[in-house]
Amino acid sequence: MLFWLKEEMAPQELSRRLATVITHVDEIMQQEIRPSVAVDIIEQLHRQFAILSGGRGKDGAPIITFPEFVGFKHIPEEDFLNVMTYLTSIPSVEAASIGFIIVIDRRRDKWSSIKASLTRIAVAFPGNLQLIFILRPSRFIQRTFTDIGIKYYRDEFKMKVPIIMLNSASDLHGYIDKNQLTEDLGGTLEYRHSQWINHRTAIENFAMTLKTTAQMLQMFGACLTTTELPTGVLSTEDLLMSHTRQQDKLQDELKLLGKQGTTLLSCIQEPATKSPTSKLNPNELENVATIERLLLQLDETEKAFNQFWSEHHSKLNQCLQLQHFEHNFCEVKLALDNLLAEQAEFTDIGDSVIRVEQILKEHKKLEEKGQEPLEKAQLLAIIGDQLIQSHHYAMDSIRPRCVELRHLCDDFINENKKKHDILQKSLELHRQLDKVIQWCETGIYLLASQAVDKCQSREGVDVALNDIEAFLSTAKEYQLPSHMEFYSQFELILTIDVKAKAQEVLQKLCDVQEIFHKRQMSLMKLAARQTRPVQPVAPHPESSPKWMSPKTSQPFTLAPLQRTSEETYTGTLEKEDDETKFEVKNEEILESSHDGENPGREQLESPENLSPTRCTYAPWL
Repeated sequence: MLFWLKEEMAPQELSRRLATVITHVDEIMQQEIRPSVAVDIIEQLHRQFAILSGGRGKDGAPIITFPEFVGFKHIPEEDFLNVMTYLTSIPSVEAASIGFIIVIDRRRDKWSSIKASLTRIAVAFPGNLQLIFILRPSRFIQRTFTDIGIKYYRDEFKMKVPIIMLNSASDLHGYIDKNQLTEDLGGTLEYRHSQWINHRTAIENFAMTLKTTAQMLQMFGACLTTTELPTGVLSTEDLLMSHTRQQDKLQDELKLLGKQGTTLLSCIQEPATKSPTSKLNPNELENVATIERLLLQLDETEKAFNQFWSEHHSKLNQCLQLQHFEHNFCEVKLALDNLLAEQAEFTDIGDSVIRVEQILKEHKKLEEKGQEPLEKAQLLAIIGDQLIQSHHYAMDSIRPRCVELRHLCDDFINENKKKHDILQKSLELHRQLDKVIQWCETGIYLLASQAVDKCQSREGVDVALNDIEAFLSTAKEYQLPSHMEFYSQFELILTIDVKAKAQEVLQKLCDVQEIFHKRQMSLMKLAARQTRPVQPVAPHPESSPKWMSPKTSQPFTLAPLQRTSEETYTGTLEKEDDETKFEVKNEEILESSHDGENPGREQLESPENLSPTRCTYAPWL
């Protein structure tokens, strides 16, 4: 899944803010009117044929001084123009608009030097001139030549400003305050040319570094905003580390630049801070103002970039969080899919109590096995919710993942509960069936253990009836349901095999209950006959049938069905059906034995037929 990094602070906004910084730096350093910087003309400046001392006229006009300089007329035109252009670009626009005052000191020079200076100023001075002061040569002859030359060449110079000729520095003090003039002009203004060059060079280097840094941040921001996010955890971590290293490097440069600016500002302000009576000259004050304005632009640069980086870094972290989330999601989903597949294999509900209990144990193991993946999935869904709440840029992708995780967890939990309930129902069913079978077998054994000879008396019949009633009362203890209740309770889990087994067991239950009912009826009839008085009747020999001796009568035997009760109790379920039918037949024989004559009774009471081991379900016979 690919995402493009979309910053809340658009790259256009970062670029615009940094471009504004660059423009302001150019304005501060007046790059439009200053084609070069001090370092480019450092040799020409060091020659000191013209200086900007920082002095001001009474109206605030900047003063440019041409000190005494041997060989002025030999200075190349380009060098002169470069120096003049540079010096006139340093004062503020407001000060420069007043106009420059030029002081030409030629007290030790000749008229030819004054002429060369005026000619060059007239031709190449780039600024707005207000006034020119010339200190005449001190020697008489050169002073005379100067006076004549000025009168003769004034029109040639084409000067539109006044040119005032002065004999001495003291004359100059009548026009310009002494504190605005350097010591060589009789003033008190402190000026060290090498220091001035160092300050100018440092300020320009600071401004150039700030401008270069802003441009570099522009390119870095543009590069970051077009970065395509990787699709793996490791690649995302590598990208985050790479971007962070670059940001740290740029941040260090910004901090270093800030230290340089504050150090430079302190150096320029140092004279005023050391001595309470010392004041900065206008030139130094402008330098201070320049550095402070540059520091403000540096601060704006840091703010813009830090805001951009903070949002970009947040997006990279979000990308890494997303990759971890996606990776963990794939692992958890695979585990849950495997669990659900394994869960789907639990289709067997068992065909016996032992088998169902075994399946329940296996189901319990699967449930325990699924606890860890379920916890991971639920925790991952919570993490996804937190990412969404934090306005993650990929929230539209994370939200369905969380829904899917919770859906898989619910599916596993719900299906687990459903299968557990079914298995519990199956276990209950087979336990019920086993109870029914046990109850039937116990009942059959009870009937088989009732001896016929003990029922020939009223007491014996009562004991047999009480035993049957006591046993039938145990049906409640075994919770034997009716057919309707049974099917209503277990219909949903009755497979074909289980249903067949249940029908077989319930049919056996019906058969056994029917046998008990018939046995009760037979015993009750027997009890009723034993309480009825016997009416003696005299026999009529002529009408009496022939008497058959018990010894000669045909014996009534069920030899093929004779077996010990112990063998029958352990017999198979298939044989019990035949034996149940046989029990019903025995009940009929029991009734006929009480309705017939003595020969039948003698026959039933024969030692051979009265043995309790002769018939499993009918020891009566």
